[in-house]
Amino acid sequence: MNLSDQLSITAKKYPTKTAYIFQGEETSYMELEGAVIKFASRLEQLGYKKGDHIALIVGNSPYYVIGLYGALRMGLVVIPINPLYTAHEMTYILKNGDVKAVITMDILLEKFTAIADKLPKVNHYISCDSGADLKLDQNLLSSKLKSFTQLIQEGSLDYDAPELKDEDLAIILYTSGTTGKPKGAMLTHKNLFSNAKDVADYLTINGEDRVIAALPMFHVFCLTVALNAPLLNGGTVLIMPKFSPQEVFRMTKKYNITVFAGVPTMYNYLLQSAQENKEDFAGIRLCISGGASMPVALLKEFEKAFEVQISEGYGLSEASPVTCFNPLDRPRKPGSIGRNIINVENKVVDEFGIEVETGEVGELIVQGRNVMQGYYKMPEETAVALKDGWLYTGDMARMDDEGYFYIVDRKKDLILVGGYNVYPREVEEVLYSHPNVTEVAVVGVPDPETGEAVMSYVVVDDSSATKEELIGFCKEQLVKYKIPSKIEFLDELPKNTTGKILRRSLREKVVN
Repeated sequence: MNLSDQLSITAKKYPTKTAYIFQGEETSYMELEGAVIKFASRLEQLGYKKGDHIALIVGNSPYYVIGLYGALRMGLVVIPINPLYTAHEMTYILKNGDVKAVITMDILLEKFTAIADKLPKVNHYISCDSGADLKLDQNLLSSKLKSFTQLIQEGSLDYDAPELKDEDLAIILYTSGTTGKPKGAMLTHKNLFSNAKDVADYLTINGEDRVIAALPMFHVFCLTVALNAPLLNGGTVLIMPKFSPQEVFRMTKKYNITVFAGVPTMYNYLLQSAQENKEDFAGIRLCISGGASMPVALLKEFEKAFEVQISEGYGLSEASPVTCFNPLDRPRKPGSIGRNIINVENKVVDEFGIEVETGEVGELIVQGRNVMQGYYKMPEETAVALKDGWLYTGDMARMDDEGYFYIVDRKKDLILVGGYNVYPREVEEVLYSHPNVTEVAVVGVPDPETGEAVMSYVVVDDSSATKEELIGFCKEQLVKYKIPSKIEFLDELPKNTTGKILRRSLREKVVN
């Protein structure tokens, strides 16, 4: 089974049921299925064959859903790309990914005219109408330009899709590339379908659920948890073009949303508006957090304010992405990423790959039908990440005696102070518990005496919290070598498009 075939089954079973809502308009499963078939048929007529690569560079919209499922229907390999990337960033991925067609928004077309000569393998640029009043050069990208809407209108419902095998490549997800160039994680139809199904089963996401997609769809967290999982079971997806706390509250109340998925930063923004919007969240039965570790103080405050449980989980692009979630049939543990989801095994090992004792810190490794084939055209990097059937995550973790895992920190984020290990998250948890701190990020900085020192970047509320006060607060709860030697106040912390705090940018800030 795969996502495309399952959509067909769901459309036949629930033809009139709403698949997604976008800007007030509802689209049924049969309408979605029809658009997917027509788009796939026209791609084939344009000369594309099973196994060809197509880039999907659009924001949260029906274009994304139809483009994704339409390409998968005819066996193309989809490469989702952040529309906010620069032309330089896109060029690398499009060339490295051997892309033959690009689906993108009309407002981005000028960006592609600047790099088109560097992309001779791209045969078509399929333009999606943004609704903006654009005056585009009709010769833009010459004969390579096609209209997304027109392709669907010209498509045929009489289309025989090629057979899709479990191990056929479906998506290549380029990681953010914390060091060096981005790496393309190769995910099969089996990887994507199994993880969406296992997540839906584990979190009981069903046909009665209405899931809000506020995270960017090009990110694998949203792709699996807020799009594929609900569509598998006949649920309804509310597509939000971008995250806005007030819009989330408004849409949640208007459309009776039952499931919200977000990163910790989103929950922080929602919490700041809790007092006047609490009732709007009354229908939410489940909140899902991932993408980054959620500070325990934030989790407890949010749950208290909205009277709803947050199930924190863990995943990575290379695992499609989910490997752990806090179960719903028992009390969740604050600070934990939960237990193994269905059909996935996690364990913590030492530097030799040997499982450590319960409670000890080591590297988290993962095994399951959700784990990638490898990195595209990067055999050496693949050999480092995949060993003896296990995916090495690069995250330091521990497991308790009930099988709950806790992320301690990224391997590369570990700070060595005079030979002592300092995990940034531990220091961040302490600072987050201060009543005036709203955001914090801890990094290691060079120190002539200890090798590295602990530096904290902090965002506070309107109060007059001082560096001395925060350092004194840390002294009450941390051993001396873990206490920040420097604290810098910022108006906001640098984040990526999913709201994940970018420690690398903060480290570069120190170096520069």
